[in-house]
Amino acid sequence: MPKKEHTLKTATEEFLVYQEGVRNLSLNTIIGYRNDLKKLWEFLGPETSLSAISKDDLRFYIGELSKNKAAASSINRFIVSVRGLFAYCRRFEYINSDPAVELGTVKQPKLLPRFMTGTEIDSMCSQPEKKPLLWESRDKALFETLYSSGCRVAEIASLKLEDLSSNYKSALVTGKGGKERRVFFGNEARVSLIEYLKERKAKFPQKTGVKEVFVNQKGLPLTTRGIRYIVERYSGIEGTNKPVSPHSFRHSFATAMIGNGADVRIVQEMLGHSSISTTQRYTHITTAQLVETYNKSHPHGSSEIESKEVKNE
Repeated sequence: MPKKEHTLKTATEEFLVYQEGVRNLSLNTIIGYRNDLKKLWEFLGPETSLSAISKDDLRFYIGELSKNKAAASSINRFIVSVRGLFAYCRRFEYINSDPAVELGTVKQPKLLPRFMTGTEIDSMCSQPEKKPLLWESRDKALFETLYSSGCRVAEIASLKLEDLSSNYKSALVTGKGGKERRVFFGNEARVSLIEYLKERKAKFPQKTGVKEVFVNQKGLPLTTRGIRYIVERYSGIEGTNKPVSPHSFRHSFATAMIGNGADVRIVQEMLGHSSISTTQRYTHITTAQLVETYNKSHPHGSSEIESKEVKNE
């Protein structure tokens, strides 16, 4: 017998507290769980008894999401959230059986990560000098550092002065799951970084307590949102007019490394991927580039060949 009757709302609230307090999941993950489970409240009613919810109820709502053309990734995230909630409730005997245990995720199309070509990277990194929209030295250093290191935007935002090596050729970053790794800065990134830090020190001599490398116009730490804004300004109509995100620099780094012969396992380490299958996406990009070149250059090249080759890769 279940310990006591729980409603969907009370069970969800307890589940979220457990995920945050005991499992120590990130705030973004908790928000994602809350948003997905709130959809279930709206569909079934927050005061609905857990024991009254069947797998048919859950499958019907998933069907509604699909009918409303929700993205496969959004549907799968919802399924994971629901599975997590009911697994938690079954574990603590709030229910006798788990209605979500047989829910299967939907197939997602394999999309190649968006990246910039070498020419596009050069154009983007030179934008702060050509069109100083915000803070020339900082923005130049930011773009060069993103591309040279392959860091995630959150890793760059949290990068501290003490994390930089004494010669500015590398840095120690903390990635997902608190895992540390060393990333490297090429000559252009290193020179840009030194120039920016010199200017930053002169501009904000009183802000000695700010440990983050990249700061805003007030001398305060630059947030991930701030970095996205900077990238959007320079890649928008005022700049290259080819909109990209900060993550595009990371994709471009990986594509360039693998395209130029770097071992995929070494690139995996540099990117901080826990699974090599994540890194192997970039070998698909290389294949796509080769096939595209063939189709453009060979008399018998065609888009049909491209689709078959990439699909079977």
